[in-house]
Amino acid sequence: MRNVRHQRTPRVHRDWEVESLEEPQSRFYTSQRLRLHYAVWGHEASPPLLLIHGNRDHARTWDEVAVRLQEQFCVYAVDLRGHGDSAWAVGGQYSMPEFVLDVATLGAQLNRSPLTVIGHSLGGAVALNYTGIFPKHVSRVVAIEGLGPPLREPTPGSLRMRKWIKDMQHFDTRKPKRYASVDDAVKRMREENPHLTPDMAKHLTVNGMNTNAEDGSLSWKFDNYVRLHSPYEFNVAEAREIWNQIRCPTLLIRGSESWASDPEQDGRASAFHDYRNVMIKDAGHWVHHDQLEPFMTVVWRFLQDTA
Repeated sequence: MRNVRHQRTPRVHRDWEVESLEEPQSRFYTSQRLRLHYAVWGHEASPPLLLIHGNRDHARTWDEVAVRLQEQFCVYAVDLRGHGDSAWAVGGQYSMPEFVLDVATLGAQLNRSPLTVIGHSLGGAVALNYTGIFPKHVSRVVAIEGLGPPLREPTPGSLRMRKWIKDMQHFDTRKPKRYASVDDAVKRMREENPHLTPDMAKHLTVNGMNTNAEDGSLSWKFDNYVRLHSPYEFNVAEAREIWNQIRCPTLLIRGSESWASDPEQDGRASAFHDYRNVMIKDAGHWVHHDQLEPFMTVVWRFLQDTA
């Protein structure tokens, strides 16, 4: 196990435009009666690699990563339920078990295990849960800030349930925000993550929005209900038991400017058997967007060392 503080390296200059990223294949599968989408880069004869995005994100968030990996891997990037071009869940309930179920269903359909899996935030948590539940199906896993929220004092269950019900009832009347133009939506995207370049913000926005037929305005593809979390708080003990089942090499990545804590300092890393712990300088929560080249250097080294 290693704890590495990765310094920022000079970024290679690229005249990158939104239109320059090659389009992946678009495919669908069914899980729990929902039609779910995933994108594919590369050739099916290459080793399989699965990418899992974070909350309120979508499969195309991985484009810059996928095009760098497609020469060595067949890259699959899933749209989680309620996100991207996947169906929304009836009732608006989105929890870890359903997300892991959907990934397991896709894995079974692909029938290409063991997979290399990379996930960010919620997707990192899904990746670690999937790997711990089905350790023989994953050869190595990368989790970008996927170890859950900061530890805090628990809130009484009655208060949590009361708040959850109130929030759910409020969301029944809430309408998705509409934007008059792509530029307006890009501005909101950059407010959420100031590290984004204008081109990357535009790419994420264009691929993350639908046009509203009645007035031509734009709205985010994700279901508003994905904003709400389960009334049951993050169970660290249960998460550690699942993580402890992972036997493959594991890479834990976080940004120096993010809220995520050092898993070696907070004790979460001790649940893993074979891991590397890397902090990438000058990156926030979206490490793979904020410092793409240093991120790819760390990931490539991990993939090569564990081949």
